[in-house]
Amino acid sequence: MRFIREYLHPRGLLAGLAIGDALGAPLEGFPQNEVWVTNMRPGGRHFRKAGQYTDDTLQAKAIAESLLTCGGFQPSDIIQRLLSGYQDRPEWYGPTSSVFFDLISSGTPPHRAAWIVHRRNRGSRTNGSVMRGFPLGIFYPADAVYEISMNCSRITHYDPVAAHCSAWLTMMAADLCRGVTRKRAYAHARSRCRNTEVRAILGSYERYHPVPSLDAVQCAHAALFCFMNAHTFENAILSAVNLGGDADTVGACCGALAGAYWGIEAVPERWKNTLEGYDNLIELADQLWQVREDKNENEIR
Repeated sequence: MRFIREYLHPRGLLAGLAIGDALGAPLEGFPQNEVWVTNMRPGGRHFRKAGQYTDDTLQAKAIAESLLTCGGFQPSDIIQRLLSGYQDRPEWYGPTSSVFFDLISSGTPPHRAAWIVHRRNRGSRTNGSVMRGFPLGIFYPADAVYEISMNCSRITHYDPVAAHCSAWLTMMAADLCRGVTRKRAYAHARSRCRNTEVRAILGSYERYHPVPSLDAVQCAHAALFCFMNAHTFENAILSAVNLGGDADTVGACCGALAGAYWGIEAVPERWKNTLEGYDNLIELADQLWQVREDKNENEIR
C-alpha cells in the first residue's frame, strides 16, 4: 500500500497543473469576476472546450517527456520539443517564448536568442518559464532541483528573476512530492533563494496582495499566496484562477503545488472527468516517479 501511495503526490502535481491551467484558460485576460467560477467551462481568448488546457501544460509535458527520453535534464532536447509545440500553436505562447522560438526557427543559437529577446523586450522576466518546470520536481529531489530549474528557465528567459521564481516553486513541489510539510517546503526554498527581489516578495508572501500578471514574481507570488492560505486542493486552485488576469498560468502554478501537497485523491471527480488527457498525465507522472526510483536504486548499488 505504501508503494502505491507514493505515486499519489506526483500524480497530483501534473494533474493539478493541468486542472489549474484548464480552469483558468477561459478567465485569462479578464478582470476578477464577481461570480466565483467552480467548474470547467469553454471560452477564453483562444476559444477552448471545457477541460482543454493551454501551452502551460503542453510545455510541462514536453519537459516531462524529455526527462524520460534522455534520462535527465537535456536542454537541447527540451528546446526541440518546446519548438515543436510552438510551431503547432504559436498563438498560445507568451511574448518572451514567442520571440525566442521565432529566432530559433531562423537559425539563431539558443543562448544568443535568449539574450536578444531579453534586450529587445527590455527584460525577460515573464512567467513562461515558471509554469513549465514542475516535472523537474518529480524527477529530482529538492536539493538538486533548484539549480536545474534555473538552467531550465534560462533556456528561453535570460532574466535571473524568472529563473529564481521557477526554481523556488519547483523546489517546493519536489519537497511536497516527497511528503515534506507545506511550511518546511516553503522554508527550504526560501533558504535557497539568492535573488534579493524574489526572496523579498516570495519570502514575505503574506504581506502582499496577489496580482495575477505576466510578471514572473507577481505570478509566482499569486500562486504561492493562494496555495499557502488554502485549506483544500479545490480551494487553492479556485482562489488562484478566480483572480482573473493571467489566470491559466497562476492556476497552473498553484495547481502543481496543491496537487503535490494534497495528492491526486484530493482532486474532485468532476475535474478529473472533464480534463483533457487526464489518463495520459497520470501515466506520465507515474513514469517520471518510477524512473526516479530506478535511478536512485542504481546509484545506491
